[in-house]
Parts: sequence; C-alpha cells; structure tokens
Amino acid sequence: MSFNYLLYVIAAAVCAALTSFACTPPVRVLAYRIGAIDVPLDKRRMHKRPIPLIGGLAIYLGFTLSTAIFCEVTETLKAIWIGGSVLVLVGILDDRFKLSAVLKLFIQIGVALIAVACGVSIERIAMMPLGVFEIPVTVLWIVGLTNAINLIDGLDGLACGISAICSASISCVMLLRGDTGSAMLTILLTSSCIGFIPFNKHPARIFMGDTGSLFLGFSLAVISTGGLFKVHTVISFIVPLIVFALPLFDTMNAIIRRVISGRSPFAPDKGHLHHKLVDMGFTQKESVKILYAVCALMGLVSIVFTDAAIDYDAPFESVQLIKALVLLVGAIIILWVNFIIMKNPVSRLHSGLFEDEKKTAYRRLKRKVEIATIIADNKAASEHGHSDSKSKNDKDGGKSQ
Repeated sequence: MSFNYLLYVIAAAVCAALTSFACTPPVRVLAYRIGAIDVPLDKRRMHKRPIPLIGGLAIYLGFTLSTAIFCEVTETLKAIWIGGSVLVLVGILDDRFKLSAVLKLFIQIGVALIAVACGVSIERIAMMPLGVFEIPVTVLWIVGLTNAINLIDGLDGLACGISAICSASISCVMLLRGDTGSAMLTILLTSSCIGFIPFNKHPARIFMGDTGSLFLGFSLAVISTGGLFKVHTVISFIVPLIVFALPLFDTMNAIIRRVISGRSPFAPDKGHLHHKLVDMGFTQKESVKILYAVCALMGLVSIVFTDAAIDYDAPFESVQLIKALVLLVGAIIILWVNFIIMKNPVSRLHSGLFEDEKKTAYRRLKRKVEIATIIADNKAASEHGHSDSKSKNDKDGGKSQ
C-alpha cells in the first residue's frame, strides 16, 4: 500500500466519521418531529427515560456519502446501496410505527434476494460448491446476520460498537488477503459507526434503532459474503463465523431459548447476554466493555486464522493455524478469569478495570458533603424560622401589654 493511497484511505475514513457525527443532531431533531421515540413502558428496557430513535440514519448517510465519493462502484456496493436504503426506510417506519416481526422478516428476505440479484452470493463452503443451494445459503446468511446485529442492540452503544469491531476485523482480514476494495468498505463502515458512538454511548442521547441495526447487519453480511467466503480453502468459512461469533451465538441462544419455552422465536425477552451481565450486577458500561472485549478477541483470532486459511496446500498443518488455536484458547481462559473477577463486587473494584478505589472514595466523600450541606441548610432554615416566630410572639406580647 503506497503512502498516497494510505492518505486517501485516511481522508475517506475521516469523511465518513465526520459526516455521521455531523448528521446525528439533525437526525435527533427529526426523530422528535416524527415521534420516533423509545418510551420505556416495559421491564425489558434498560433506559428509564424516553430516547429518540432512527440514529442509524446518520450512520447510513456517513457511509453512503463517503462510499459515493471515495469508492469504486462494485456489485457489493450496489447491493448495500439498494438493499441498505430499503432497510433504512423500513427501520424508520418500524421505529415510528412498530412493524410486525414477520413483516420485517419477509422484507429482509426480499432485500437479501436483491443482493443476490446484484451478484452477491456464497458460491462454496470450504472446498464444496453449493450449486442449487447457493441462493438459499446466501439469503440465510444475510438474513441471519442482519437479525443478529438487531437482537444484540440492547444496551447503550453495544450494537454500534460491536458492528465497528467486527467491521474493523474484516478490514484487517481483507487487507491480509489483498482485497483493498472490501477493506475500504469496511473501513468506512467502521468510521461511520465511530462518528455515531459519542451520541450513543451511555448515557445515550439517541438510539440507532432498527434503522441502524438492520442497515449495519445487512452491510456486514453483504461485505463478508463478497470477501470472507471467496477464498477456496478447507477452513476459510470459519473466519466469518469467528468474526461474528458473539452476535451469532446470542441470536442462536435466543431462538433456542424461546422455542424450548414454547414462545415465538420473534418474541422479545430479557435473556440476552447483555441482560444476563446486568442481572449479575454489572453496570451498563461494564457489560458493554466486557462484550466489546469478547468481540475484539474473536476478531484478533480471525486475523491470525486468516494466514492459515490462505495456506492452500496444508491448512491443518499451518503454524498460523496452531497459533490461532492457541490464541483462541488463551483468550477464552483470560475472559473466563476476568469474568470470575468481575462477578465479585469487591474483586471487581480492586481490579482497576472499572471504578477504582480513589474515584469511588471521592464520590462517597462528595456525597457525604452534599448530605451534610443539605442537613445544615435545613437546620439553619428551621432555626431561622423558629427565631422569626419567637420574635413575632415577643412583639405581639409587647403590644398586648
């Protein structure tokens, strides 16, 4: 990659991030104007006050404008422009009027078929050509990943950050494979998410809603279909599964959990991974950081795994594959140890990862001072009122004499 091209990529990324950032305040105003507000009327909601939706429109505008200026028009980009525009419109309507889950599913299938018509498809898994199953498998992947990003959107900044991390991981994988076109798309998608996160992190001032989650899920699915599945090796199909391991696992877990309990797979509940972390005592910020770390580690494993997937002759004997597996096992062990530490409030405080002792002590001292001040003010007001009353009684007594 030449220095000039690197500057070109940086300029494109800055353009995407700034556009997304600058478009968010007008989009927030628009959400209030059209009544696209998420009011917490049930216990499943994690926020306590009404928050405007359709923030994903800012991400869409940042990505669309930057790709129109800096990217070559490819089959993948056409599919994202057309299908993404349809899903953004559907998302806005859903954020405002609450469309049925079945209707949205059929629309997602139709949009996935649009992507197939644009030339996006999974032609083979590993070394096995799919043949007549090419279109069904492609549609299943696009619809599945679209819903996976949608379902994980339950805490402030979670889905947007997870999408950014997954997109950044795909960028690295594509650069390692020499696919600069797909890498540019994911870099701009990552930048668009980064531009929106300042408004979406806890406490969120705006949610991206289905407008953003459907667009991000669809875009990531289409880009991964056009890039990650194209290498014809035995283990190449594992890379996208590792990149999206967190949202895919959460979605599969949700579907199985609901079906076993006799409910519809579309029925919302409070059993997602982020809900479980909050129920264990983690704050929203802590829960989001934990899931960010899990997703980032999976992305790192996928990057190391990529070199092994490119080893056409003997992928299972590749040193890179062994390194990737060691890294994966090590990541799981590290995450598990940190999870045990974070589960205990005392050890979580001592870990230094979140609220450190000095900050906590300062906040406690500040609160004590505030309480003492309030008590002193109330006492002074009471004494002042008592003295005024006594003075008035003395005056009244003097007049009567």
